[in-house]
Amino acid sequence: MSDSAAPILSKLSDSGQTVESPDEDVRGRKVTGTDGDDVGKIEDLLVDESERKVRFLLVAHGGFLGFGETKSFIPVDAVTRVTEDQVFIDQARERVANAPVHNPELAENPDYYASVYGYYGYAPFWGPGYIYPGFPFRGHM
Repeated sequence: MSDSAAPILSKLSDSGQTVESPDEDVRGRKVTGTDGDDVGKIEDLLVDESERKVRFLLVAHGGFLGFGETKSFIPVDAVTRVTEDQVFIDQARERVANAPVHNPELAENPDYYASVYGYYGYAPFWGPGYIYPGFPFRGHM
């Protein structure tokens, strides 16, 4: 994919696709940061339609009882470990809280995705030399 071509991503819940194994479906699991703090909850997964790979976690965080929640993307590159009920990432809760906010109107803009990758310190998946991280990682507490 060239740098100018917008990656076509869709929410797993909207795509009709499923993950290979039900125990690898991380939707609904808590996200835990490097600081050990609860970051939020995985609402959905963004899947690259052409390569059928998960590219982002859509995480709802902040707010109280669902009110005032903010949603943002976390690249799967940030995932360090997955357990039965948690997904661990290599970012602190505060970092995710200040991440670019999910904006459905920018969903097909490669500059938006590139800004999310850049914020977290990763190269975009459509760039040269990108290697898929092998999401999800399985681990034990």
